[in-house]
Amino acid sequence: MIEARDLAIRLAAAEHLRRIATADTLSSEQLAAGFLFEGERVPLVNPQRGIFKPKAMEHLLSVRTVFPRSGARVWYDDQRVVHEQVTNGKELVDYAFMGDNPDAADNRWLRRAHEAQVPILYFLGVAPGRYTAIWPTFVAEWSAAQLRVRLAFGQTVQEAIPEAAERRYASRFVQQRLHQATFREAVLTAYGGRCAITRLPEPRLLDAAHIVVDGDERMGQPIVPNGLPLSKIHHAAFDANLIGIDADHHIHISEALLSINDGPMFEYGVKALAGRQIHLPSRAADHPSRDRLAQRFEEFRRTG
Repeated sequence: MIEARDLAIRLAAAEHLRRIATADTLSSEQLAAGFLFEGERVPLVNPQRGIFKPKAMEHLLSVRTVFPRSGARVWYDDQRVVHEQVTNGKELVDYAFMGDNPDAADNRWLRRAHEAQVPILYFLGVAPGRYTAIWPTFVAEWSAAQLRVRLAFGQTVQEAIPEAAERRYASRFVQQRLHQATFREAVLTAYGGRCAITRLPEPRLLDAAHIVVDGDERMGQPIVPNGLPLSKIHHAAFDANLIGIDADHHIHISEALLSINDGPMFEYGVKALAGRQIHLPSRAADHPSRDRLAQRFEEFRRTG
């Protein structure tokens, strides 16, 4: 059984992360800062290691899988396979031991978390230096022979590792979050963290909009050429086909919006955009797909 204070710290950590996350993602700096519990700072991670137990806690608090930078060395197998496992809807995902000694301190913490069925935080990398926090996560299996554990995702904090049905449901939820977070980070990075329409440079106010909806099997893939970073109001207008973008990157405003007279903010922030071109990424490979823009613009013309 997990003691009351230990559980209270875990719940406080999860609530802190919920409050500070932007579009379900967190930076390395946010994780390194930790959080306050009863007036004392509690770390969330060890920047040099993936498995972490604070001194103030009885059990392991978090594990972390980084997203490797381009060209960087991949140290552990979980850096290679965990995204694939989540994408494929696996109920259990692999997490490698620290080193090859099952009795090393970090690996003993994993074993104790498995034995006590302790809910932990899993920081899953979605871009270099960016993470999504999966809570609660449980150490479902611990294998000295294979030098790894298997992690299970839950829906609620409980006293036991989730049953198969709950694991399947939670896995689909994590799959959706990973899809959204990795797509958003890739699109915003390509555009330098600016809105493609207004050049607003505040990522906390930006979404990654799909040009072709992800339900379209042929054109709706979560790749940068199918994405645009848009401020929340312009994202809503784009999704509603009140704003359109043609294959030559020109912005079009629907008659429904052009007919509205609602002061200078609306005039300059929406109506004045008509005919302008969107801001493009520096790399040509990241430019929005002309075929996708053309398909979406036809939808705008029919409904706008």
